[in-house]
Amino acid sequence: MATNFKPHLPIIDISPLLVKCDDPDMMDDTGVAEVVRKLDRACRDVGFFYVIGHGISESLMRKVKEMTHRFFELPYEEKLKIKITPAAGYRGYQKIGVNYTSGKQDFHEAIDCYREFKQGKYGETGKVLEGLNQWPDNSQEYKGLMDEYIKLCTDLSRNILRGISLALGGSPYEFEGEMVGDPFWVMRIIGYPGVNQENVIGCGAHTDYGLLTLINQDDDKTALQVKNLAGDWVSAIPIPGSFICNIGDMLKILSNGVYESTLHRVINNAPLYRTNFDAMVEPLEIFKEKYPGDKRSQVPKRVVYGEHLVNKVQTTFAKLLEYS
Repeated sequence: MATNFKPHLPIIDISPLLVKCDDPDMMDDTGVAEVVRKLDRACRDVGFFYVIGHGISESLMRKVKEMTHRFFELPYEEKLKIKITPAAGYRGYQKIGVNYTSGKQDFHEAIDCYREFKQGKYGETGKVLEGLNQWPDNSQEYKGLMDEYIKLCTDLSRNILRGISLALGGSPYEFEGEMVGDPFWVMRIIGYPGVNQENVIGCGAHTDYGLLTLINQDDDKTALQVKNLAGDWVSAIPIPGSFICNIGDMLKILSNGVYESTLHRVINNAPLYRTNFDAMVEPLEIFKEKYPGDKRSQVPKRVVYGEHLVNKVQTTFAKLLEYS
């Protein structure tokens, strides 16, 4: 990395937090306290930050990207063998132009995956997403890799959330139990094709609809942009071996609006950590008491996460049948 590299987003080494992640008195550790201070500042100032010292090997992160690149380099007919459809629970490959953000067509392709669950587990709302994830022909190798990766990212997200809970003045476990103890994760494996013109919208401006997102970027492309408090779009320049982490709509609600889910987009010139599917999400009492007068943003009183997710998915793929 060049010595004059100056990232627009905070860089947080969370290794002290991981060492103490199962200690209820972790805040007594000076290293943890410093991580918590940095998390609070990052979540208040921009809602995005780089995560280093996370314990997931760079070789695994690289292999995930390498196998993904191989899939997107396949002939179009091969990729369509795992085509996304409503009947498949909106799981599988989506070709370029299928995804819409805020009513505008995005220029990317992707494989969409969701946590698999038993039929009927989430009632009528969950039926929309019922199905098995679809993997390429070398499914055992790819699925095995992704299963390992998803588990590690889920555990990492849980530990980051413990730090964020402390940053808000709660115990480490405010976001666990009935609310987030059984997380409904979503993973989008996204490819942004090369273009022959400037400023093509790979993915339009949006906030994430879950709780916390981890982004594993390609090392050689700068495409992700974040809208800062000043209203400027700043680039999230890749740092090899790091994740970009950002907070989503559900954390905005749970924190009673103290932390804002931030607009971001991808300009062409990437396992998520989610709330329990059927959780009724509303500001936690501890944070309503601590921050009763926070008027930074309008916070919904309550929302069922699964309904919020399904609405977003169906809006995103409103024109999917036209591309079948």
